[in-house]
Amino acid sequence: MKPGIHPEYKEVKVTCSCGNSFTTRSTAGRDLQIDVCAACHPFYTGKQRIVDTAGRVEKFRQKYGLNK
Repeated sequence: MKPGIHPEYKEVKVTCSCGNSFTTRSTAGRDLQIDVCAACHPFYTGKQRIVDTAGRVEKFRQKYGLNK
């Protein structure tokens, strides 16, 4: 990196709405508030809802008389 042209890279505390907090480095220069983190995001917690796309495809095929 060239000296003197990049913003200062400081340690900041990140706090989630679920109460989880951690420290990271950022050029923001202030503590951050976030809505979703890895501790509460459905993808990471295993509580993700799976959309029934197969049922939708079958309904489309029946509606328009298409065969596989």
